[in-house]
Amino acid sequence: MSEITLIVPDIGDFNDVEIIEVLVGEGDTVAAEGPLVTLETDKATMDIPASDAGTITKMLVKVGDRVNQGDAVAVLEASGPGETAPAPVTKELEPVTTPEPPAAKAAEPAAASRRPSPVAKVDEISFSKAYASPSVRRFARELGVDLGRVKGSGRKGRITCEDVKDFVKQAMTTGAGLGDLQVARMPEIDFSAFGETETRPLTRINKLTGQFLHRNWLQIPHVTQFDEADITELEKFRKSMASEYKNQGIRLTLLAFLMKALVSALQKFPRFNSSLDTKGENLILKKYFHLGIAVDTSDGLVVPVISNVDRKSLIDIARELGEVSMKAREKKLKPGDMQGGCMSISSLGGIGGTSFTPIVNAPEVAILGVSRSAMRPVWNGEGFAPHLMLPLSLSYDHRVIDGADGARFTSYLASVLSDTRRLLL
Repeated sequence: MSEITLIVPDIGDFNDVEIIEVLVGEGDTVAAEGPLVTLETDKATMDIPASDAGTITKMLVKVGDRVNQGDAVAVLEASGPGETAPAPVTKELEPVTTPEPPAAKAAEPAAASRRPSPVAKVDEISFSKAYASPSVRRFARELGVDLGRVKGSGRKGRITCEDVKDFVKQAMTTGAGLGDLQVARMPEIDFSAFGETETRPLTRINKLTGQFLHRNWLQIPHVTQFDEADITELEKFRKSMASEYKNQGIRLTLLAFLMKALVSALQKFPRFNSSLDTKGENLILKKYFHLGIAVDTSDGLVVPVISNVDRKSLIDIARELGEVSMKAREKKLKPGDMQGGCMSISSLGGIGGTSFTPIVNAPEVAILGVSRSAMRPVWNGEGFAPHLMLPLSLSYDHRVIDGADGARFTSYLASVLSDTRRLLL
């Protein structure tokens, strides 16, 4: 192996050009033509690349230094066949330049033919005008990032590699750029050409719910776990108590028992009682237990929240369920009544169905779907006996919850529902 001293090449009539970025450090391995430092003149930025592949043994410059043609930049131990001469070899490099924003030119036509962006559709004109070094431009191209949409944190608003990384991270966690996904638009069809039609406008709730669910479906990697709970004994107990409280105007429904059982499961599996922060880097574990309950109204679906379910009795919960359901159907819910939920329940048991895949109600990380219970033959070790089985559909955010925990959660929830005594624990 031989040592090569890399120097600043011919950079025209510029003198005392400032180094604005050092892209490698001592001990780093670089490829041939890989950028080492970025220089900035009053008209352009340029990368000084490595002429050979190898390892940087010594950096001779730092950010803020000013250099001229012929100045040494770094010492490289080449990984290829070495020179026979014992003295270090000095090698001049060909700089790669990019213009400053005021002098930007239109992007080369070939750039438009590059692969489509996974983050956002690249506007080649704004990309070419962005204030970034060639190495940053190459990095952005590799990730499919439109530099015209990235805010630079460097001097004079220069875009750095970290700015590009932050942009991608934000796009992946908040959905920035999702509107630019390469998805074909739905065709416009004149349905009246096939027969009689009627147009009805969507309600305000329909529109808001549609936008919210569409965003959640796109941004959250959903998984749905299906299970069944034996509620034979629970339903016997519920019916025996229901008539007692009916005279007090309280409907003791299965939903109240579900809520208490769900809180028990959230306490045992706290990861389900959490939310991701906006950057997707931290999990916020909640110490309170507020449950959202999906209510079907004439205007669409709303999800009021019952607070502090862990501190309330079954009767308190049943009473409050009746009150919020009435407020929902009378359109009297306030925004605060639908905020702060930890997990939601969507119950279709009163309508029908055997299972479904509910969409996570972000920023929650899971939602429990419940379908209509049905009598099924269950083997008890000696023979089949009729048991009332309740279908459960648990959808969850796979970024936070894995499949094993999803299965453990529904298994535990089913065990609680199968034995009402567990609700007292």
